[in-house]
Amino acid sequence: MFDRLQAVEDRYERLNELLSDPDVVSDNKKLAQYSKEQSDISDTVEVYREYKSTKEQIAEAKEMLNEKLDPDMKDMVKEELKELEALIPAFEERLKVLLIPKDPNDSKNVIMEIRGAAGGDEAALFANSLFRMYSKYAETQGWKIEIMNANPTELGGYKEIVFQISGQGAYSRFKYESGAHRVQRVPETESQGRVHTSTSTVVVMPEAEEVELVLADKDIRVDIYHASGAGGQHVNKTASAVRMTHIPTGVVVAMQDERSQLKNRDKAMKVLRTRVFDKLRQEAQSEIDAERKSIIGTGDRSERIRTYNYPQNRVTDHRIGLTIQKLDQIIEGKLDEIINALIMEEQAEKLDQLNEPRM
Repeated sequence: MFDRLQAVEDRYERLNELLSDPDVVSDNKKLAQYSKEQSDISDTVEVYREYKSTKEQIAEAKEMLNEKLDPDMKDMVKEELKELEALIPAFEERLKVLLIPKDPNDSKNVIMEIRGAAGGDEAALFANSLFRMYSKYAETQGWKIEIMNANPTELGGYKEIVFQISGQGAYSRFKYESGAHRVQRVPETESQGRVHTSTSTVVVMPEAEEVELVLADKDIRVDIYHASGAGGQHVNKTASAVRMTHIPTGVVVAMQDERSQLKNRDKAMKVLRTRVFDKLRQEAQSEIDAERKSIIGTGDRSERIRTYNYPQNRVTDHRIGLTIQKLDQIIEGKLDEIINALIMEEQAEKLDQLNEPRM
């Protein structure tokens, strides 16, 4: 572990040199690349240096105890040594976590898609509840929310809603939300007071930047058509709706929320690039996970990950067996307790993998 930590610190120093190199400073791409790499390892280097400093202080204290000291000074050094040695286990655990390979997508914005699944109108209403929950959480983080496309129902739900959340680290917090979410509650339309069970599905994708995935024009079929549904009279008069198909993967995106065909094109391309990027990423991850399935889940869209039980004010995350009697708070966007538990579980699993003996 310490050889790896020293290599990280050496790389950090090398990056300091590179970021002062005039050739790098004049190259925006390299400057951004090296700056991000240094930022990604800065926490590890800082903690490692604190660890080394503490070890040096322990060595100095032990040397002092070998010297001739008066009793009061000796007691003081012994107390200081005891306090310093107590810090070491926490440093080592922290360093182990920092050495866990980071998800390269963690710092990215996300594009989320929520769809009402089983349960008709109630599923669509629950999709709206989930959208509101995620929006409130994003607001507490200072992140920006933009609706890309929405298919609302007459009762105020969503058959489908696609939206972007922009902010540093958005994907690192939202990536655990992909899957089927189940709700158990009495619908507003239920006259007998019976509890119904419905589901909505959530897909969370890291936004793909153009430099990461270039889609060739020849691989994209674009269809223009008249928009339909809510949105005013223009929807039937203007051919502003856009459907894009990525021919090699079969990924299709339709966008009609904007009056402008150009704006719909821009949004459709952003979502198409992200969906294709996510599809390729999922396929690559499936190969990696062929021999090992994460306890947090594979991001399978059909995997039931959580139940929201309104009568009992209970939320259960089935992947880690976590049950919290705070549904009223969680549905208002207070998601940190669940997200932090999922992160800790994933880190623990990755630590186990790092500690497994190599064959």
